[in-house]
Amino acid sequence: MPPRPPTARRFGARAAAIVITGALAAAVMPPAAQADALVTRPTAYVDPLIGSANGGNTFPGATLPYGMIAWSPTSTTGDQTSTGAANGYEYGATRLRGLSLTHVNGAGCNPGAAGDVPIMPFVGDVTSSPSADTKDAVYAANFSHDNERAVPGRYTLGLDSGASADLAVSKRAGVADFSFPAGKPANLLFRVSNSLNGSEDAEVEIDTAHRKVTGSVLTGAFCGRRANGGTNNRKSYYRLYFSASFDRDFASTGTWKDGTLSPGATTASGGEGYATGADRAGRGSGGWVGFDTTADDDVRMRIGISYVSQAGAEANLRKEIAPKAGVEDVARAGSAAWDQELRSVRTGGGTDAQRTTFYTALYHSLMQPNLISDTDGRYPGMDGKPHRVTRGQGAQYSNFSGWDQYRAQIQLLALLKPRIAGDFAQSLYNFAQQNGGVWDRWVHVNGATHVMTGDPTAATLATFYAMGVRNFDYEGAFESLARQATVPHPDGLSDAGCPGQCTGQRPNLAQYLESHYAPQDVCHCWGGAAETLEDAVADAALGRWARLLGRDAEADAFDARGRWWRNVFNPEAGDGAGTTGYIQARNLDGSWVTPFSPGSDRGFAQGTSATYTWMVPQDVQGLADAMGGRDAASKRLDSFFHKADGSWSVRGGDALRYDPTNEPGIHAPWLYNALGKPWKTQETVREIVNTVYGTGPRGLPGNDDLGTMSAWYVFSALGLYPQTPGSATMLLGAPLFPAAVIDRPQGKDITISAPAADATHPYIDAVEVDGRPSDRSWTDARLVTRGGSLNHRLADRPNTGWATGPAGLPQ
Repeated sequence: MPPRPPTARRFGARAAAIVITGALAAAVMPPAAQADALVTRPTAYVDPLIGSANGGNTFPGATLPYGMIAWSPTSTTGDQTSTGAANGYEYGATRLRGLSLTHVNGAGCNPGAAGDVPIMPFVGDVTSSPSADTKDAVYAANFSHDNERAVPGRYTLGLDSGASADLAVSKRAGVADFSFPAGKPANLLFRVSNSLNGSEDAEVEIDTAHRKVTGSVLTGAFCGRRANGGTNNRKSYYRLYFSASFDRDFASTGTWKDGTLSPGATTASGGEGYATGADRAGRGSGGWVGFDTTADDDVRMRIGISYVSQAGAEANLRKEIAPKAGVEDVARAGSAAWDQELRSVRTGGGTDAQRTTFYTALYHSLMQPNLISDTDGRYPGMDGKPHRVTRGQGAQYSNFSGWDQYRAQIQLLALLKPRIAGDFAQSLYNFAQQNGGVWDRWVHVNGATHVMTGDPTAATLATFYAMGVRNFDYEGAFESLARQATVPHPDGLSDAGCPGQCTGQRPNLAQYLESHYAPQDVCHCWGGAAETLEDAVADAALGRWARLLGRDAEADAFDARGRWWRNVFNPEAGDGAGTTGYIQARNLDGSWVTPFSPGSDRGFAQGTSATYTWMVPQDVQGLADAMGGRDAASKRLDSFFHKADGSWSVRGGDALRYDPTNEPGIHAPWLYNALGKPWKTQETVREIVNTVYGTGPRGLPGNDDLGTMSAWYVFSALGLYPQTPGSATMLLGAPLFPAAVIDRPQGKDITISAPAADATHPYIDAVEVDGRPSDRSWTDARLVTRGGSLNHRLADRPNTGWATGPAGLPQ
């Protein structure tokens, strides 16, 4: 039997019609009118499927801005202990084993995190344990993308089995309409133990009298399967509770544990462990409820979740979704919530494809941080105990991919949503206080996972403060972070989790303070050269923060430490072809780690020396001096973006050149501004925007990394980019749209005008800031903190005289 179309397919079609109508309207407008017609319904241009292929690791399911619940598919490629991608969904994997309640946007480890409690509409009798179906041969179903619709806050899917699902969510709860083929066995499987990474324990209870299914899963283990230190994270740190209620009686019930099926039973428990493949296959627990489809083949389910308690899950559902609200009602509210959030940036003009790419990038950027506190303010602390948000804090947030986010996503959050940014800053400080004063670099729910390297929280909170965020305990947070950066902690001498998840947040700090670099042979870190550069960025940011706080002595000390990158710059290191001067790891005795190659990752983290050599955003003029001056540095940068024949190389895959898929070098196109050649920033950014980003599932270059790659695009399309962490300075580029308005909720808006913006005008000819001509390729903090206007005159060829004077270059 062909699949029955999901009830809400009309909803997706309606959204598509809005996009088409908008495009037609724009097509008949004169250019000036197009520029003035700012987008008012941005959700019409959002495609959640962008980034679901090509390693983007996004998910298409229903979620709201900063939402706790993210209801999205868990796919299978024939292994119940794995999926097609890090977040459980890969566009090319068209077999489903459930619709899971939690997801993290663009996390890189495969499987990444969450994917808790897959709920599977199954057509057929349950005759064996679903956990024993290790190849997902029985209790899974194929689907076609023709029967899939994803819009902000809503997801619909028709399965080849004839079942369908229509999902819509609030922040902590959701409503689903499931449909089944009439007269066939209809069941919903609650695979409570089958989180993406596995689980330590899980439980399910079926209450037939009250038409409810409740339960929880104890899990965690982000990056726990990773080879480079993953065993350190094969541990639990959170329990997710759920409570689901139905609009009709159950015709049958049952549970399972491991290979044992118990028809008629109403309780079960048992986890899967955190291994993979044969070491985990066949383990786990769950339950199912069946329905009589003879006269009625539709089932409505309402569900709430909580990281605190069963009662919390039920209260979240009760407070967020009205008792009689259906999918249409919840979806309508969700779409309105997303429109309000996305109207933070209203663009005018541009092509339909550009608007789709832009607003989807903004959508992905504003998915996180994620709520972990209930409607009553309670949340799980990093100490494993329940806590409650204190007066003045709106909510407790988590999911902090620090190493990724501090480079672009954090700045966008501070610019557009300063109240959320402040609550997030306070949330991270709360976690640190519950964790013995240690700030973790990658926080998932309430777990310290230690993933990646450096001290990104220092850079993050310093950036928040510089950009005007004040609704957090910034004095206490600064003192805590400064202590972490100056007082050695015993964890800093541990190799647990190394190299990828080293426990120490400032590894071997005592030696670092003595050597002024992280010695490769005793660093207890991922790579000594990368650790030095990351810490130098963090320390420079702390110095700027201290200066703003009036703590000048600390500012001077941290400013000096921000220049310690020079201690891993080897002027003699070369590529064998005449270019010398690279970042290189060195040992405790001062010797350079050999053999050396610019294309090697020895001493680095997810990158090579060729990329990391440019990772000095806090001291670009110092880097240029080390390379022989700005002209020499500019020529070096040219070869970073071009092959020897002059053709572009900006798609990644070349260890010696720009990699748009990972963070250490994503700021590099903007370095030309400081080198006195801003027109090269303009043409390089436009090349990346045009060729690396786009529409469709392959529209992101790589892991979205909790909105980081998407935030890069948002900034670049607006012709702005944050200069360095701990600063509110913005570098200027050529806007993609003729007009844009950035809403500043606490003051005057930022307006951007570029009437000639189109495919043939990628260069800046002149700029006015607040109505006055400017010969600088950057703006000071006032634009971000006070609002203002930018007016661009764009050209079809570079103006090699604009913003090139040495006295006016960004530092």
